[in-house]
Amino acid sequence: MSVDHYENFPVASLLLPTHLRPAVANIYRFARSADDIADEGYADDAQRLAALRRYDRELDKLDVTKLPLSADQEPSDDDLSAIFVPLAATIQEHNLSLTPFRRLLSAFMQDVTVKRYQDISSLMDYCNRSAAPVGEIMLGLYRADEPDNLALSDAICNALQLVNFWQDVAVDWRKQRIYIPLADMRRFGVTEEDIAGGRLTDAWRALMAFEVGRARALLHFGAPLALRLPGRIGWELRLVVQGGLRILERIESAGFDVFHARPTLGKSDWLLMAWRACRMPHTLPVTAPPL
Repeated sequence: MSVDHYENFPVASLLLPTHLRPAVANIYRFARSADDIADEGYADDAQRLAALRRYDRELDKLDVTKLPLSADQEPSDDDLSAIFVPLAATIQEHNLSLTPFRRLLSAFMQDVTVKRYQDISSLMDYCNRSAAPVGEIMLGLYRADEPDNLALSDAICNALQLVNFWQDVAVDWRKQRIYIPLADMRRFGVTEEDIAGGRLTDAWRALMAFEVGRARALLHFGAPLALRLPGRIGWELRLVVQGGLRILERIESAGFDVFHARPTLGKSDWLLMAWRACRMPHTLPVTAPPL
């Protein structure tokens, strides 16, 4: 998890235990490749959906066998063997549910056909499938997927997805997508033409201040999970939370101009995040459930 979509998957993180790195790499390979099908290249929508349905069929096979794929069980599509054979082994070794993987895939399919979200409820439904499953899978690997932990993890992951949307407004517009809820845009008087033109109006700044506050509230709500979980996963989560909060600060300090420069983190930010991560037990705000 990070603030850059599946680049947030802690594949190479120094805080990730060595014994979990192959599993995370196998899961990442599935998620990254499926996401690329939905987002990258020049295929049309029908081709993208057909390719994602191949992934869905391969997940069906894992659901039936409950075992690593052997030589006579390899995927019908040979080019998918490198993804689904190790994924099957990981799912069995760590006793992972297939449900989060199916939810991820449903979100990738939705990205192909849905380009606008009417309100925050429809957007959060998408986040609950595009982002929350990542945290659920990671908690499963750490054997920490109790209901209370999952609720806080969902808040963190969904918040990070919102952070990614707010920093990528211009990137998404080039893909003909708007993730800011249309109801919010109408409320603040922002139009699609404003986004297309990169107009830094007072209305735009007010809208983005509202959306930044929404993402920050979600991060604050989920942050206690980083203090609850011991060891490396707790420290990983502290940095994840601080990374999301720092990106939001970057958006604010740029006057909410996400059109001309995408807010990113530099070396000085990582030092600040590490310092804040150490201080979290003393600085964590008490917050009610957001949204």
